[in-house]
Amino acid sequence: MIGTNLREFAAALPEGGRLAGLDVGTKTIGVGLCDAMWTIASPAETIRRTKFSVDRALLRDIIARQQVKGLVIGLPLNLDGSDSPRTQSVRAFARNLADLGLPILLWDERWSTQAVTRTLLDADASRARRAELVDKMAAAYILQGAIDALAGAFAFPGPL
Repeated sequence: MIGTNLREFAAALPEGGRLAGLDVGTKTIGVGLCDAMWTIASPAETIRRTKFSVDRALLRDIIARQQVKGLVIGLPLNLDGSDSPRTQSVRAFARNLADLGLPILLWDERWSTQAVTRTLLDADASRARRAELVDKMAAAYILQGAIDALAGAFAFPGPL
């Protein structure tokens, strides 16, 4: 299952289970993880992209090691909500991960990198430190937005 519908994503998951958030860039993939109760997301690691087969093997290892039950992948939409060339690239990336057998939620990530960068600037992080942290922190930010929405989806029944 690959889609943008929260209820379908939640229905495709087993009871709870750890989720991974991915911020897919052209040079790196930021990875964030949440607990099995979908309470809080944390930055985990940044994968330097090479060939897709290598990137996928690294992701598969993280998924197995962390017992991940579903993926939340940041979808870089244009500011008006329309697709961009990057959006299509991320959708293709998600389709290429479908054979991992995990439900995949594509989550709007338009403001994630800016929000994380602002937080790091407020913390007076150096440029080098920001570069080191921004991708995995953006992945955690994306994942936190999705798990917050999942919690709200079950608290307030109705269409999402």
